[in-house]
Amino acid sequence: MKELKIVLFGHPTLKKVAEKVENFDDELRETLSEMVNLMRKANGVGLAANQVDIPKRFFVLEYEGVLKKVVNPEILEFSEEKVDFEEGCLSIPGIYKKVVRPKKIKVKYFDENGTEVQEELDEMWARAFQHELDHLDGILFTERLSVMNKRLVAKKIEVLKKDFSKGRIYREDLD
Repeated sequence: MKELKIVLFGHPTLKKVAEKVENFDDELRETLSEMVNLMRKANGVGLAANQVDIPKRFFVLEYEGVLKKVVNPEILEFSEEKVDFEEGCLSIPGIYKKVVRPKKIKVKYFDENGTEVQEELDEMWARAFQHELDHLDGILFTERLSVMNKRLVAKKIEVLKKDFSKGRIYREDLD
């Protein structure tokens, strides 16, 4: 298995809609474990497969000591109540802005062994799940910002685009 690295803003895999996972095998389990290590090293709460240049529908989440390995996720229900909370992204370093998302969600996914899980998530769990699921659909959190916040981060985004065009494709701060 090749060494996983977090790709940066501008990388084409971040804009791809990821493909459904068909095989719950040792390779998937190894990749998920490797992603957990990388996410922890980067001090993240979540990491989606396409953030490590794998266009498949899985991600890892860890919050308050609880780890979830999520494969082929779906959101079944959204609460009407929404919350505005600051988000960041391991593929978009240095940008943190508030994003409005549903406070609670009901989800369905499979664990790393192919066992179906259905649960209700709220607060940080709901936010992180939605953020990572967006990644699998080729959506970055910066696309969900208010018009004002998009203007506020526009210069930083331009710098990231220039860095990427000059060959800065991976987060080097984790080596």
